[in-house]
Amino acid sequence: MHNKYCPRCGAAAMRACVPEGDNRNRAVCAECSYIDYRNPRIVAGCIAAWEDRVLLCLRAIEPRAGAWTLPAGFMENDESVSEAAQRETLEEANAHVELQGLSSVLSVPYANQVHLMFRARLFAPSCSPGPESRAVRLFQEQQVPWEELAFSSVSQALKFYFADRSAGRFQLHVGDILKHGSDWVLREHFPVSP
Repeated sequence: MHNKYCPRCGAAAMRACVPEGDNRNRAVCAECSYIDYRNPRIVAGCIAAWEDRVLLCLRAIEPRAGAWTLPAGFMENDESVSEAAQRETLEEANAHVELQGLSSVLSVPYANQVHLMFRARLFAPSCSPGPESRAVRLFQEQQVPWEELAFSSVSQALKFYFADRSAGRFQLHVGDILKHGSDWVLREHFPVSP
């Protein structure tokens, strides 16, 4: 549940209810009628490549510390999605990239997140761990530690990327990562040709 204090008027009057004209339970202030909408968070990142290798970071923080991931993280206020992807790559791997296009948009409803992964070209193959990474490394497709990837969205974004690269044509992939018990399932809506 939300905070009991209203962010607008400060009253300890936040209550869960379905506002008129809505269809979801929201936190509503009983004093000033302010509705505290909570929306999904945006995660932006890069599939940063150097020749036939992609950059992965070994996570130093939870969740999933010790697992491999793409450089990615939460978008900040006052920045664009592309700025967020580039910033996260610099923060996590000390790597500068040139974005080449959006590769995948994956909704992750169980985590209230949307993950946007860009294709990117590394300006140089040299990179080093940032504060959130234990190690960084460039992997060829056959070297990717698939069983040690931190998140299902990372695994799926990489699968899309390698399939497109192999086909010689990159597309935008849109889908949902759904949780069914302990399994993760992809519901792909469509690849979009550029």
